[in-house]
Amino acid sequence: MSAEEATAPQVNDADIVPDDIEDALRIVLRKSLEANGLVRGLSEVTRTLDRRTAHLCILAEDCEDASYKRLVEALCKQNNIDIVTVSERKKLAEWSGLAKVDRAGNVKKVFKCSCVCIKDFGDRTKSLDMLLDKLK
Repeated sequence: MSAEEATAPQVNDADIVPDDIEDALRIVLRKSLEANGLVRGLSEVTRTLDRRTAHLCILAEDCEDASYKRLVEALCKQNNIDIVTVSERKKLAEWSGLAKVDRAGNVKKVFKCSCVCIKDFGDRTKSLDMLLDKLK
């Protein structure tokens, strides 16, 4: 048995049909991160929203600062950018790549992230189609 035969087969995310919106959002965020189209942090997010270069904004419901949420929501409304809310900041941070992972693939530490924007979706997937259909 050669080394090529011993490796596990690669699963293409474009073929995966997500069960719910959160699963679809997780896949879309990962693809966007791979394409270098994900913007994280208040300063970068507000700059991206103000320049109208974002396609989608994701905001955590459990954000500690109410003025932060109002600012992001107002910029999205002003610039006609779709906004999606998720329940937890830790979940959003993990999906956005803001987690420390050990060599075995176990999550060691997850940071908190209240808002991210997507400038480039990356590859077209079934998850992206499902998410865009939900936004219509």
